[in-house]
Amino acid sequence: MTGPPASGKTTYVLNHASPGAIVVDYDLLAAALTAGAADTHRHPRPVQQVAHRARRAAVREGLRQARSHEVWVVHSAPSPDALAEYQAHHAHLITIDPGQDVVLARCEQLRPPGSRDAALRWYAQRDHLPPTTLHAQSDITVSNDHGSRDW
Repeated sequence: MTGPPASGKTTYVLNHASPGAIVVDYDLLAAALTAGAADTHRHPRPVQQVAHRARRAAVREGLRQARSHEVWVVHSAPSPDALAEYQAHHAHLITIDPGQDVVLARCEQLRPPGSRDAALRWYAQRDHLPPTTLHAQSDITVSNDHGSRDW
């Protein structure tokens, strides 16, 4: 699952993954590694470091398990090496992109200050991603227990 920050990647996965599916998502991992109610997008440096390392290990093992189990990996902007690894495991790439204006507005309203810059970088670099199987438009709405997201 790829897409810029605040595009709805996690919401899409939570709405489409089967019960019991493995979901590897940095934001969910970081929140799970933090005591108490944590903001899923703002973490102290030590939590970020642990979450990044845990994510790498979870992706590796998740790819091994994908032969016999449903696995979703949320990876905003995978590198060419990461894409090659996903393709070697016959991954199905989905990109969520409701459009730059929508994403930047969400970043301003819902995310920490650096997310706007990350979204702009994603749009500047998106041409390196292979063709995708889904391009979410701004008129699609997907709901879950956590509210709804207009795409």
